[in-house]
This record gives sequence, C-alpha cells and structure tokens, in this order.
Amino acid sequence: MIYKRSSALFKDALKVIPGGVNSPVRAFNAVGGEPVFVEKAKGAYLYDADGNKLIDYIASWGPMILGHAYEPVVNAVIEKAKKGTSFGMPTEIETEIAALAVAMVPNIDKIRFVNSGTEACMSAVRLARGFTGRDKIIKFAGCYHGHSDSFLIQAGSGAVTFGVPNSPGVTQGTAKDTLLAHFNDLDAVAKLISENKEEIACIILEPVAGNMGCIPPAEGFLEGLRELCDAHNILLIFDEVMTGFRLAKGGVQERFNIEADIVTFGKVIGGGLPVGAFAARAEIMNYLAPLGPVYQAGTLSGNPLAMASGLAMLNSLNNNPDIFNSLEEKTAYLHSGLDRSLQESNVVYTINRLGSMISVHFSETPVTDFKSAALGNNTTFKDFFHGMLQQGVYLPPSAFESWFLNDALTYEDLDYTIEATKKVAKTLT
Repeated sequence: MIYKRSSALFKDALKVIPGGVNSPVRAFNAVGGEPVFVEKAKGAYLYDADGNKLIDYIASWGPMILGHAYEPVVNAVIEKAKKGTSFGMPTEIETEIAALAVAMVPNIDKIRFVNSGTEACMSAVRLARGFTGRDKIIKFAGCYHGHSDSFLIQAGSGAVTFGVPNSPGVTQGTAKDTLLAHFNDLDAVAKLISENKEEIACIILEPVAGNMGCIPPAEGFLEGLRELCDAHNILLIFDEVMTGFRLAKGGVQERFNIEADIVTFGKVIGGGLPVGAFAARAEIMNYLAPLGPVYQAGTLSGNPLAMASGLAMLNSLNNNPDIFNSLEEKTAYLHSGLDRSLQESNVVYTINRLGSMISVHFSETPVTDFKSAALGNNTTFKDFFHGMLQQGVYLPPSAFESWFLNDALTYEDLDYTIEATKKVAKTLT
C-alpha cells in the first residue's frame, strides 16, 4: 500500500503538534514507521488519506461498538447541533441519558457526566478520598486510568510503549499516596492493605485489563478484591471506560455479578464523542458538589452533542441486547481462525479474549499481568502489525493494547483477516 499523503501530513503535523499527534500511541513509535492518517470511516472500514481501505480493529479504541458513522448516532448529533452546540446550562437530554445508564448498569443510583475517561477516573478517586477521609489508593501495574498524576505511577499502554512508566511532572508527594499491586495477585493487595491500615481510600482497576493487551481477571480475583474492600472499609472502583456497555449492557458488574462501589465510563457511553462518566450508589454520589463537599465541575460536561450521541448509542444497545452475543460470537470465530493461522507457521504466541476484546501476545508464557505482558516479543509484533497493515487490516499500533471488535464486521471481514494472518505468519521469525 502507498502512504505518500499520510507521510506528508505527518511531516506537517510534526511542525505544530508535539510528536505530530495528540495522543502518543498514534505516533507509531511502538511499531516503527509513520502513522496512517484517516480521512473517513464507515461501518467496519477506515479510509485513509491515500485512499486505502482498511478493516478496523481499534474502533476508535472502543467506542465504535456498532461501527463507524452509525446512522442513529450521526442523525442524533446533526439534529441536536441545529439547536446549538453548548449552553453551560442544564438540558433535558442529560437526565434522559443518566436515567438510561442507571437503568442499564447494576448497583448505581446516580451518575455524573464529564468529558473523558481520564476526568472520570480522576474524579472517582477524589470522591473516594472525600467519602472515606483517607488519602492512599491502590492501583495495578499495567492498568491505565488516564494521565492524571495519581495514575502515572507505572501505567500501561502509551506509558509502557515509550518506556517512561513514571512520568516526569508527577511529584513525590503524589506518588507516595499511590500504592502498586500486580494484576491477578490477591496476596499482593492483601499485603499492601496490611502495611497501610486505615489509610487506603480505594482500589481502582480495569476489571478486564485493556492497556497491557487484553487480560481477563483470574478466577476469584475480582471476588477477592470485593471481600478485601468489605473487610477494610475500602471503596472498590471499576474503571469500565473500555468494558462499560461493551462486555454487557451492565458491563463487568453484570457479566461477573460483582458489585463495585464506584464505576467509571467512557468510550461507548459517548458514541464516539468526548464523554466520560462516574457513577455510584446515592450515599456516595451525594458527597459531590453541590450536595456535598467534594468539588467537581466542567464547562462542557453534559454537552448536548455528546449527550445526544451517547443516548442514541445506549438506546441501540439497550433495545438490541443480542448485539453482545453477536459480538462475542464474532470474536470467538476470529480467535479460532487466528489460532489456526499462527499454529500453521509455528509462531510462538498466546491469545487472550473476553467478549469483544482480544489480543495476540507473541509470548511463550500465559499473559496474566504487566510483567508477563512485557515478556512478549516486540520485534515479532512490529513485523506482524506492518504485515497486516499491508494486507489492509488495521490493528492497534502497540503490543500493549487490546483489539476492539465492532458489530459492523462481517464474517467475510473476519475470514479475510484470518487469511491475512496466515500470509503474514509465514514471514514471521
């Protein structure tokens, strides 16, 4: 494929944007080469600036669960835009989407909308600290909750890609209040709790990790965290920015039948527009201003275009619950085909999958946490990524990112991807 136009656009971007991108993973530093600039997208396909058509497996990193330019979402945004794009005042549609989200997700009474997943997670931790009167938090190595200072104490995804898990600009004072544990390791969590008695406000995690590749929770891990939190009066925060409204209508809480105290959302809840949210039972949410002492605000929070987009998306999912079965079946089909294709060429790999999230790790060992994810062969991944790109398949440009399927993908698309994998696997060493 030819990428002359993308290359020229990247050179122009480098002059005025740090690294030429507005989010680091887009720069292709993890895989080499120059990023592909997209011009438009429809359904399961991206169309780049050079006119190439690509089968999309990032779905804008998750939100395009029903495909790009999904007509009900596009129409809702257009109609809402005709009435104005921002008011800084309450609108009825905010209540509509809030009521729908509360109805779809177990164990939440109230929800507050913000502008990004980062903002949602940052606000959730502040709320947990305010509610408990404690300062420290536990997070997991490799779980990414946005770029707020509290979370950049060994993160996954972009931070790992660039080899800077502890970002300059994060103060030692902030770092001392963030305790690190290993994903899927209950003993590590119990040890931290015992060493910091009555100081820990919350445990925050991606219940299904997506920023060190897709890593599902081990059997009993989430249940164990719930028990530890109950025993020590710690709040459990599920970062469902990726998994919310994707793995089930009610997200991980519904899928695993485990209650979190606070849940954060992003991605799907905005239908492709910048939206985040955090939610909990009423006694916790009532600690937020203007009812309570914990301050949180945002000029564009509840933006009417974002609310219209999100409401159209959630209505589609709520009214068509079979979409989740369809997505899971397609992902399982892809998993099986990838297995066959990679085995035929004796490539060393392991595949993780849950629902419509999947990732290929070029590793000899099972991938269950950040340490095992980091053992993957990055050279092989780079070759695989570029090989698939030449075949017209766009994968996440980092070994530390989950793939996200969208329901616009057809079985013909999946079969093409499987055949492309078979061709590329023969070139891998």
